[in-house]
Amino acid sequence: MEKEKKQKSKRNKKQQFETEHLKEKSDAAGHVYDNSHEIRWAKLDNTAHLFPAIAGESMTNVYRVAVYLKEEIQREVLQEALDLVLPKFSIFNCRLRQGFFWYYFEENGKKAPRVVEESTYPCRYMEENRNRNYLFRVTYYGKRINLEAFHVLTDGTGAFYFLKELAYQYLRLSHPELREKYGDGLSSETSLNTEDSYLQNFKKTRFSGGYKAGRAFILKGALFPPDKMGIIHGHMPVEEVKAEAQRYDATLNEYLVAVFLWAVYQVYLKGMPSKNQLSVSVPVNLRPYFQSVTTKNFFVMVTAIFHPTRENQPFEDVMEAVKTSLREQMTKEHLEEVLSYNVTGERALILRTLPLVFKNPGMRGVYNMHAKANTATVTNMGNITVSPKYREYIERFDVLLSRSRGQNLKMALSSYNGTLSATITSAMKDTRLQREFFRYLTSQEISVTIDTNGVYCE
Repeated sequence: MEKEKKQKSKRNKKQQFETEHLKEKSDAAGHVYDNSHEIRWAKLDNTAHLFPAIAGESMTNVYRVAVYLKEEIQREVLQEALDLVLPKFSIFNCRLRQGFFWYYFEENGKKAPRVVEESTYPCRYMEENRNRNYLFRVTYYGKRINLEAFHVLTDGTGAFYFLKELAYQYLRLSHPELREKYGDGLSSETSLNTEDSYLQNFKKTRFSGGYKAGRAFILKGALFPPDKMGIIHGHMPVEEVKAEAQRYDATLNEYLVAVFLWAVYQVYLKGMPSKNQLSVSVPVNLRPYFQSVTTKNFFVMVTAIFHPTRENQPFEDVMEAVKTSLREQMTKEHLEEVLSYNVTGERALILRTLPLVFKNPGMRGVYNMHAKANTATVTNMGNITVSPKYREYIERFDVLLSRSRGQNLKMALSSYNGTLSATITSAMKDTRLQREFFRYLTSQEISVTIDTNGVYCE
């Protein structure tokens, strides 16, 4: 009995020491970790409520961000890096739970997911009771580290915070001189903020039932099985693309969205008029507009539209239509209106008091209705920067989007170190649109290097 009391007292003293030590522990970036006040559960952000309701094998809502190093990846070292980084990111260190009215996050508490070499297609469905209940996975192949995340956790910005810190930690472990010189602290550019920036920035508005959008032209064709996806990467000099965009007084993003719509117009409509508009859904990162550094989802969708009304309209018509539609929507006032509309809908009394078993079919119905309003999605992560300490070890980054209902082909853009990567993921066997997109760019004297996952060669 006396022995048990001494052991208990010893454990209590050790726990007290560790708690006090952790309270004072901070890294070079000024982030403080306080494990005595860990959040055991958390609400989903405004956007995240939709994803569990609509996710499934054929629409996973899983995306990938990947980093290519200049050295072969060692599995054991990558696992150790993940084990060290995960506890610092509460937004990833959780599992999804189903309440009576809403889904919510709960601290996971298990070991980090097991790192494995990639052997399947990207962006597969996150099964609830696998992967130690985590909502992300880390794999590797050759020199590439892949982070795949269920969109309920965060958007691309939040995922890149995590991926870059994972890569930095990996490099410190595989190059001890880096760890000795710089320590294990987080980069000063990395955020651990977990506020719901939708709620912080919305203005109360009347919930009237939704924005009305015209019916879009839908891409159709023979499909791969649900778990299979074709991937084509195109890499090109940023300055060459910018120079071409400037000819039309357009941004890089506007120009590439216009080229994408031009490819659809040429391949699927053969330059003919259409009763349905061609539209591209474009996610907008709201952080710069509202001075947010949250790691949770914080984006809204705007739409680039071109409606062909006569035969053989020139590229200039597509370019002007894209510029007009995007610039009308990408103002802080309009984005705030969309944000507030979405939050007001969630906070409506009738939705708050409706049990989840009834909410889910309603959310799926609303999503299916809106899915008919867009031909495809094009997302641009912008210019990705890394800490100068690690720049010489990193080759490039990629972003991949999964298919969704009505959108069997999508494109993701990102730039790093002067190179722009355009990655087109597709569930369709037909590659005419991809060929037309890249052929148009090369016809404008933009140098493009192509690589693929080999699906189209099978």
